[in-house]
Amino acid sequence: MRTIVTGSSGLLGRHVAAALTEAGHTVLGLDAAPAPAGASWQHVTIDLTDFGQTMQLVRDAEAVVHIAAIPRPTGLPPVQVFQTNMAACYNVVEAAVLSGAKRIVYASSMSVLGYPFFEQPVVPTYLPFDSRHPVAPQDAYALSKWLGEELVQSAILRRPGLSAVSLRMPWIQTPETFPRDVVERRRHAELVARDLWAYLDARDAGQAFVSAVERPLQGHHRMFISAADTFMETETQALVAAAYPSAEIRKPLADHATVFDLSEARDVLGFEPRHVWRDY
Repeated sequence: MRTIVTGSSGLLGRHVAAALTEAGHTVLGLDAAPAPAGASWQHVTIDLTDFGQTMQLVRDAEAVVHIAAIPRPTGLPPVQVFQTNMAACYNVVEAAVLSGAKRIVYASSMSVLGYPFFEQPVVPTYLPFDSRHPVAPQDAYALSKWLGEELVQSAILRRPGLSAVSLRMPWIQTPETFPRDVVERRRHAELVARDLWAYLDARDAGQAFVSAVERPLQGHHRMFISAADTFMETETQALVAAAYPSAEIRKPLADHATVFDLSEARDVLGFEPRHVWRDY
């Protein structure tokens, strides 16, 4: 299948592009940055906030995977984060609709729940989180991710033959990044509960995107994916009791289980995370 992957030079994007290529798809990667060393897919350096450029390159795609975004609301003015992410998302989705693509896969984020960059505290209504849990974005990045899902939904309403998957993900990690980003910088941080103690191995993410491109689907499916466990050494029930004692527990959170309900991704995509940090 002719597949566009935006953001293909980033940590998540390169794993997704590689997984799709390995699965036999013809992949064109689009990114503002050059292709990563050893890339196995075609690449074009592009400004996705320019609709003309975007339309010209997306027009022949059968599937469009949109990952490109400024990945956090810090380090840049919030207005730049919001404007860039929304312009790129609108252009990619609109180009997919106009070009007759059959599938859109959107890299959303657990941040639609409000974590981790909230200004006013966000308390889970219930756990584990599933797609029915209320969203509560506060910052520019979270808001751009939530509105990106809504852009995808609007495209589905316009084109009944188009289907889509929005994958809500936590922090993407690899065996190389985990010691630095999590063990050294985050695991013992005072505000670590903001991260929901969650991560996703980039290899499992790649396979989830392959399934999201290939599976027969109708409509727009929004779902959380994550590693099966948290990145903490403390058991999940104790973490939740300390940080969010008022949250209703609807399913057991045994041992080090993730706080995300993965059953929706399992049912729709056959998603089963295989990699955990304890094996790194």
